[in-house]
Amino acid sequence: MDSLNSLVEGFGTALTPLNLLWAAVGVLLGTAIGVLPGIGPAMAVALLLPVTYGLEPTGAFIMFAGIYYGAMFGGSTTSILLNTPGESAAVVAAIEGNPMAKAGRGAQALAAAAGGHFAGGLIGTVLLVALAPVVAALAVDIGAPDYFAIMVLAFIAVTSVLGSSRVRGLASLLIGLTLGLVGLDGTTGQARLTFGSLQLADGVDVVIVAVGLFAIGEALWVAAHLRRHGADAIPVGRPWLARADLRRVWKPWLRGPLVGFPFGAIPAGGAEIPTFLSYVTEKRLSRHKDEFGRGAIEGVAGPESAASASAAGTLVSMLTLGLPTTAVAAVMLAAFQQYGIQPGPLLFEREPQLVWGLIASLFVGMVLLLALNLPLAPVWAKLLRVPRPYLYAGILFFAAVGAYAVGGEALDLVVLLVIGLIGFGMRRYGLPVLPAVIGVILGPAAEQQLRRALQISDGSLTGLVNTPFSLAVYAVVALLLAWPLIAKVINRRRNLTA
Repeated sequence: MDSLNSLVEGFGTALTPLNLLWAAVGVLLGTAIGVLPGIGPAMAVALLLPVTYGLEPTGAFIMFAGIYYGAMFGGSTTSILLNTPGESAAVVAAIEGNPMAKAGRGAQALAAAAGGHFAGGLIGTVLLVALAPVVAALAVDIGAPDYFAIMVLAFIAVTSVLGSSRVRGLASLLIGLTLGLVGLDGTTGQARLTFGSLQLADGVDVVIVAVGLFAIGEALWVAAHLRRHGADAIPVGRPWLARADLRRVWKPWLRGPLVGFPFGAIPAGGAEIPTFLSYVTEKRLSRHKDEFGRGAIEGVAGPESAASASAAGTLVSMLTLGLPTTAVAAVMLAAFQQYGIQPGPLLFEREPQLVWGLIASLFVGMVLLLALNLPLAPVWAKLLRVPRPYLYAGILFFAAVGAYAVGGEALDLVVLLVIGLIGFGMRRYGLPVLPAVIGVILGPAAEQQLRRALQISDGSLTGLVNTPFSLAVYAVVALLLAWPLIAKVINRRRNLTA
């Protein structure tokens, strides 16, 4: 009841004309920045930090929250329409969203994504209000073996579900894990795969890998086939969801937050794991399994809802523990410290107006985001009418600008081109792209958690399975690995019975 009263007071703060203005500015900026490949919400908030020195803290954080949610939706827009994720959380949306766009259903894919962001953000923020202390306590209790088990589950799931074969999925994952090794070893400080370059000592940024594999690889692949297949523009399609589409998306919209929110609250890779797990779940539960890989709308609705709920979960551990679980949370934590405010258990007592105003602004921002982006869905979809030579030339330009903006180094452009050529080769030989991106994102974190778990257990492998949570996760992993054999046995018995 206290939380509800505090939330009502927070709405009183968030709905003042000035704070409403900051929320609208944040949503607009976030959407616009998210559409540009390579410039995600973390960079947007970081770039705007100096601009907010003169702002009141509440207004500044309301604008940051608007940028966060807006950039997540903007990233999924280019991911769906151009197969070019604006940020890593939008990678999964490209799997089904881009085939939908190519089939003339880009507006429906964007509408499903907008609805998913609204539903996921709404449910996630309600859970933030109700369950923040509980989730924070769970996050404290989860140790290194549990984190490593979650990441192994993500690796096995991503190689099992995507691509035409498990071998190709595993090959793609190994490419990503290899790219994740580039840089200095976090434990020993030894340089790995840097080829003597100091610029590569910090590793290859995930944004460069995602943009290179998706945007550059796709652009090169299209360029290689333009003469053969022509350069006709793709039809836009109807700018609304039909009843049949609504019947297919409402359950994924509601299931997404159940996966996204808990993962957002623990340091297990941000929105990347829950979006992928949501995709796997929808593929397993859907009655339209034959459409997956060719444009299944559930594969857009579920992951986007999970991503939005994950953003709300991220705020749980940041506000209650001062623990940033994503890059955006880390930048926002720096912003709190800029104002002399320390997030943690006492923040709700010391700065109630700021905290509850920020939480209430999330509800306001989601309404603004839905009102802004649903009418714009057919407008964004008209990007597909641009002739493909001009469209992909623009993609290459913005991808290069985004990659250069990450570190300001000319070497980043060379790395981007090399990774783009790898992406082109992966398309040529039928390797799925997503496992490679997952490998780059989670590989270094998995290595760190593995080393930490082994150090705690004095090098004993039993240290990886010494908690009930990790045992439960490995049981799921074993089921995923054994499922093809189990399915074969079941099918044989059915055939014999028939």
